[in-house]
Amino acid sequence: MHYDCLIVGSGHGGTQAATSLRQHGFQGSIGLLSEDRDPPYERPPLSKDYLLGDKGFERILIRPAEFWASRYIDLLLGHEVLKVDARAKQVLCAQGATVSYGHLVWSAGGRPRRLSCPGHDLQGIHTIRTRSDVDRLVEDLGRAERVVVVGGGYIGLEAAAALTKLGKMVTVVEAMDRVLARVAAEPLSRFYEREHRDHGVEIRLKAGIESFVGSEGRLTGVLLTDGETLDADIAIVGIGILPCVEPLIEAGAAGGNGVDTDDHCRTSLPDVFAIGDCARVKSAHGLRIESVQNAHDQATAVAKTLCGDLTPFRATPWFWSNQYDLRLQTVGLSAGFDGTVVRGDPSTRSFSILYLRDGAVVALDCINCVRDYVEGRMLVEKAARISPEVLANSSVRLKSLAAA
Repeated sequence: MHYDCLIVGSGHGGTQAATSLRQHGFQGSIGLLSEDRDPPYERPPLSKDYLLGDKGFERILIRPAEFWASRYIDLLLGHEVLKVDARAKQVLCAQGATVSYGHLVWSAGGRPRRLSCPGHDLQGIHTIRTRSDVDRLVEDLGRAERVVVVGGGYIGLEAAAALTKLGKMVTVVEAMDRVLARVAAEPLSRFYEREHRDHGVEIRLKAGIESFVGSEGRLTGVLLTDGETLDADIAIVGIGILPCVEPLIEAGAAGGNGVDTDDHCRTSLPDVFAIGDCARVKSAHGLRIESVQNAHDQATAVAKTLCGDLTPFRATPWFWSNQYDLRLQTVGLSAGFDGTVVRGDPSTRSFSILYLRDGAVVALDCINCVRDYVEGRMLVEKAARISPEVLANSSVRLKSLAAA
């Protein structure tokens, strides 16, 4: 098989790349190759609406099934790429198929990090990354009352909120001294810790996993490094992802924890692009940005480039998380911040945190505060320098500060 543009990965980045190519007039053949056997679907609802049963699979499809054929986009599902031959411009799949390409767009995302401690392979230990992951978890939940969630990041906390709604007894185990420690300031961490505890979730901080304990091959508990054993019918491990980049790195692409790209999302390999969770973007300080919006924007940039519009990728990142009745919206990248401003009263459950670096606004976390989220974007894009006292005054609209 040969495709003028072969896209590896059927998540948000890969599907947006295929769609944008057609929208911008790409006339060549397009193949969308994925290890996933299901047609392209949205990933964020997996830890929320899909897990709860509020949305069936048909409602989380990215496009109706007939869309792909109508745009002459071939879905090559159930194919895992083992090797990329950059010189021959081919990919070799585990199932034996060889697919050649004119351009390759790598949007393979990542796979869940797993623990390697004793008992890690017991039945009842789950991750949340694909539809099949959640289907197995839902099937297992029928026999479960006590759930241990390993990891206090967004995936872990979203799963804890959903499982609490299902009536499960949930304990979150976090190795750091607060939840969300890698992505948010302490005020936001403490706010979410209080919220989860108020909903009945037990949170163990500075707690390590010694081993998983089981009987007859089935999980029965989680042994912590301090010697305590937590009873558990199910464990969910949510400790981040490992980018799926080995075939590109082995083919000679620059990178490590992700594939390095320039401002057009090009890798160091000829005619090979990388987007989404697995790409380290030059314009984002060499960071991997794990968000739907980032994957979409990069995909659109690649599509424009392949259609002759060499517009550099420039986008202000944004993210979101839904837990209970809390809507967190984030704009910008807070990495390296050296100051924060709390705007509003967290006790009202509607407030914002602004992140500063060298006096400039670089990001906002907005909890049930859509107005700050919308208006604060311009402060981030301008790297505005405004006194913390003024930023903290919630009676002053952020758009007026941006205009000034």
